[in-house]
Amino acid sequence: MAGGPGPVPGRVPGRVPVPSRGRAAGRVLLAALLLGSWCRAAPERIRYAIPEELGRGSLVGPLARDLGLSPAELPARKLRVASAAKRQLKYFTVSEETGNLYVSERLDREEMCGESASCSVSFEALVQNPLNVFHVEVAIQDVNDNTPAFSKPALDLEIGEWTLPGARFPLEMARDADVGSNSLLTYELTGDPSFSLAVKESSGGKQQPELVVERALDREKQSSFQLVLTAVDGGEPVRSGTVQVRVNVTDANDNAPVFSKGVYEARVRENLPAGSLVLRVRATDADAGSNGRVSYSFGNVPDGVRALFSVDSDSGEVRTAGPLDFEERSKYGFGLEARDGGGLTAHCEVQIDITDENDNAPEITMLSVSSPVPEDAPAGTVVAVVKVRDRDSGENGQVWCELSGEAPLSIVASSGGSYKVVTSSALDREQAAEHRVTVVARDRGIPALSSRTALVLEVSDVNDNAPVFEEAAYSAYVAENNAAGAAVLRVRARDADAGANGRVSYWLAGGSAGAAPYVSVEARSGAVYAQRSFDYEQCREFAVAVRAQDGGAPARSSTATVRVFVLDRNDNAPRVLWPAAGAGAAAGAAGAAPVPAAAPFEVVPRSAEAGYLVAKVVAVDADAGRNAWLSYELVQAPEPALFRVGLHSGEVRTARAVSERDAAKQRLVAVVKDHGQPALSATATLHVVLAESLQEALPELSERAAGADSPAELQFYLVLALALLSALFLLSVALAVLARVRRAGPPAVLRCLGAQRFSVAGAAFPADFCEGTLPYSYNLCVAPGRAVAEAAWLPPPPPLPSLPAEELVGGEPCGKRSPSSSAGAGEPPADADAPQVCKPARSLSLSLSQPHAEAAALRCAVLRGLPDLSFHERMTRSCAVSFLAAGSVERFLPSSLCCRKCYRYAVAPG
Repeated sequence: MAGGPGPVPGRVPGRVPVPSRGRAAGRVLLAALLLGSWCRAAPERIRYAIPEELGRGSLVGPLARDLGLSPAELPARKLRVASAAKRQLKYFTVSEETGNLYVSERLDREEMCGESASCSVSFEALVQNPLNVFHVEVAIQDVNDNTPAFSKPALDLEIGEWTLPGARFPLEMARDADVGSNSLLTYELTGDPSFSLAVKESSGGKQQPELVVERALDREKQSSFQLVLTAVDGGEPVRSGTVQVRVNVTDANDNAPVFSKGVYEARVRENLPAGSLVLRVRATDADAGSNGRVSYSFGNVPDGVRALFSVDSDSGEVRTAGPLDFEERSKYGFGLEARDGGGLTAHCEVQIDITDENDNAPEITMLSVSSPVPEDAPAGTVVAVVKVRDRDSGENGQVWCELSGEAPLSIVASSGGSYKVVTSSALDREQAAEHRVTVVARDRGIPALSSRTALVLEVSDVNDNAPVFEEAAYSAYVAENNAAGAAVLRVRARDADAGANGRVSYWLAGGSAGAAPYVSVEARSGAVYAQRSFDYEQCREFAVAVRAQDGGAPARSSTATVRVFVLDRNDNAPRVLWPAAGAGAAAGAAGAAPVPAAAPFEVVPRSAEAGYLVAKVVAVDADAGRNAWLSYELVQAPEPALFRVGLHSGEVRTARAVSERDAAKQRLVAVVKDHGQPALSATATLHVVLAESLQEALPELSERAAGADSPAELQFYLVLALALLSALFLLSVALAVLARVRRAGPPAVLRCLGAQRFSVAGAAFPADFCEGTLPYSYNLCVAPGRAVAEAAWLPPPPPLPSLPAEELVGGEPCGKRSPSSSAGAGEPPADADAPQVCKPARSLSLSLSQPHAEAAALRCAVLRGLPDLSFHERMTRSCAVSFLAAGSVERFLPSSLCCRKCYRYAVAPG
């Protein structure tokens, strides 16, 4: 920075002017202000010079401008002053708006620097962004603001009348606290021409006033004289001080005391205990008696000297009275006076030099600490400015600094006893969020003294780390048929950064084709959830990419692959491909026997040996693994020992040779079971016909052998027959009761309601029974339409004609006819006493297309018309008639249960 004269400080509002004695004093102050200037004594050092006694708010200099800072930069650079000596900061302050340096407290050079020839205040100016330190020195120039003063208001001298003209008597010197030309004193003596004033220059360059006798004294004429001694300084304006000199004329003391030396010098170390001997002065007086007795005392000395030293009036020993501190003052000078009994005096100078001891440890002051520091700060970044000061001198005041502790920091010496703490390498917050070091300052004294202070440097985070997944690829195994929204797995990525830079969020970033709709990821936790239920048979595995991104700017991200494997569950039962279940299942669901023509069948020759391949059950399972392993087992067969099925192949083979005793038709049920948990199964029904050829097997397909029925079917039919018989019995009883009630007429309660409110259609069965050979013979009457009685609460249906079987094939008298057999709805029944005759059948010409009901009627007619035959023959003939009426085996079988003999009888010739 180029140096140059600073602006001349003008009169600042609020400045307290220096007291003056007139216009001359004002001109002197203005001239002193014009002398204020600054220059660069060394790099990073700025100097100003101002006069003392400037008031608070006085301008020292444009500090910001001299540092090269514009007003716009001031808020960011944060210019301020700092100093290791706190008392020096109270004198100056920096304006935050303008950057000018101002006086904050009245400056008194004599108070600040004492009798020192030069006086200056040093401090540091700190700027931030980047951090830098400048040394500022303000020189305080002396102003003549102190008046010369004497220690006593009056000086008493005793001079003998025999004193010859020209004799000289030393007088007390005045003291001026100013320095330089302002402290140069001249003396004037007024009052009586018998005395004059002479000035003798002492060894220290000071003017020693002496009283000179100009005329012979005569005590008898004038015993005393009143003189005035005036001391005038050399300042502008001139200041002066006076003292009264009283001279008494005495007799016979013609010798004044004489010191052995004009100047006594001593060197003592600081921190001496009080009462320690410093030196001894000696003065002699040639007179005898009281005139030769000498006493010692201080001359005109400041009070501070009297507080630190004492003089013995008899021995002349100078001792310490208080602690001596080299750092406060390194040299003391004062005058001693020797006075004899006659009042004659002598003066000498005492010079005491204080030697330094290493009694002050270095003082460490943190002027500025830039914390936190971003972790991407380059090496050499200034993070702290340290001021180290040792009040000792010489080697005792020479200080060197170092850093103690492991940290990427180093300390660099700067000018003016300042040190900069800089980064020695790159910082990494993820390895160390803060660095703690100790600044150690040691002097070179013996023994060396040291000071320590801790420096804590925080490292602020920069988004320099991308999120890192715990695994590069994740695998999840999910069983199928899971619930939608079920958790699949949780991905986790860690970011070594802090705050928003380390806050990780997740989302899907792609994957295999069609995988996106299957799963979703929670942004904060990284939990992956199933969007739908998985089906192993549709999708066995898929992969998605999950991206983790932090909240830094710019954001950093990373990607991990999540592969989801769908595990199979046993949710599919085996499906039988052969034999196909269709007609047989439908028939079984209807409650009737399966129709052989619609069900698949296999023909096995009766000559088949053991191991003959009958068929193969073919089944598949949509599951996988053990869930799709199928095993076959034969669970139902009329002849369990005749057939076997392969456990894993499904092949149905004969377990032994086929014999004649085996039923011609076999119904085999095989179960197909998988190995899942729990196991699922399906059944396959296989119809087997034992015949040598297909032609021989056809009759077997049109009949149902009694022996071929399984025990379960046989039991079913027995229960069904028993239920039918019970129902017929209950129906017969009900009809009988109804007939008796009808003969007796309706009850009285119903008669009051009218004859038309309740009527019953004619019964389809006669009320009485015809005679026969069986214990119970039924008169079966058939009708081509409905014969079910309906209640008369609804409009009665049209009457249905009911014809007895005797009218179809002819018959014999069977007693009375039912009253409702020929009566229509709403008509009165015929005479109940009239005989009823069953007409014999004229012919048996029936159409083959008549319904099965007509075949049943023919069968009943045959049974009624052949009373002399046995029961078996009558049943055989009735079955034959039914077969012929049906016209085919298929129409015949659903309407009757016949044995083979009936069938053969029906188809035999004649």
